[in-house]
Amino acid sequence: MRSRATVPAWVVRLYGRWRKKRTAWFATGICVAVAALICAPLLMIPGGSLMDGAEMRQILSPILGEGKGFAVWHLIPVYPTIGHFYRLLIESPAFYQLFWNTVGMTAAILLGQLAVGLPSAWAFAAFRFRGRDFLFGLYVVLMLLPFQVMLLPQYIVLQKLHLYNHPAAVILPAVFSTFPVFIMYRGFTQIDAEILEAARLDGAGELQIFFRIGLPLGRMGIQAAMVLGFLEYWNLVEQPMAFLEEQATWPLSLYLPQITISQAGFAFAVAVMVLIPALFVFALGQDALEEGIAYIGVKG
Repeated sequence: MRSRATVPAWVVRLYGRWRKKRTAWFATGICVAVAALICAPLLMIPGGSLMDGAEMRQILSPILGEGKGFAVWHLIPVYPTIGHFYRLLIESPAFYQLFWNTVGMTAAILLGQLAVGLPSAWAFAAFRFRGRDFLFGLYVVLMLLPFQVMLLPQYIVLQKLHLYNHPAAVILPAVFSTFPVFIMYRGFTQIDAEILEAARLDGAGELQIFFRIGLPLGRMGIQAAMVLGFLEYWNLVEQPMAFLEEQATWPLSLYLPQITISQAGFAFAVAVMVLIPALFVFALGQDALEEGIAYIGVKG
């Protein structure tokens, strides 16, 4: 009988490489398409903030029921204007009040998380004590609970403490959030235990170990927690909406919902001003954020 012809090995290798490249190209194409869909609304913001009212009404007329066809967005305005920014920055003092409310709330929350979360994360990572695993498991459970589940208990507690409709109603629950503790804990667990034992044998106290070893070697987890915390609390919506009634106490995130669609250009200008600090912090802490997330992903 005649034997079947065998395919040369180099052909098999070439076909295998082609299949791998085809899979990689397909996966890359999907990622690019998803990224484009996610970023599309962001690309609309700069152009919308520079678009005059007449052009904006013309584009949005099919959405508002004032025209036929489809709304076609212009990434670059035909007649650009800075009128919306002038109105926002010169003629809207409420914007500055809410802006500084947001700065104060975010700064207070992050400083409070450092004061409360750092010692907690270090204790879980550096010490072995009775009930440690149970407490840490409780932290994880609390971290996974959505805000809606905790809304009623927090409301009752804040009412009893006479903190409802006060910025502390937003700040205090966020200060005791378990999420930054978890992130900083995972950063501290990457420190070799032998280094800590060697420091103790050399006579270093626990505070010395924490400040001279723990903080420098765990800084990536700390910085990642702070960057993620800023991005979250700078855009906080649910908690202020639930616990703050007076506009004088609102953060900037509640300013946009008060703007009607007839003022879309003005809303885009507000969105630009809200995005600038978030983009600045992200760009400033991007490297630390990436390394910190990599530490978090390593099994401790």
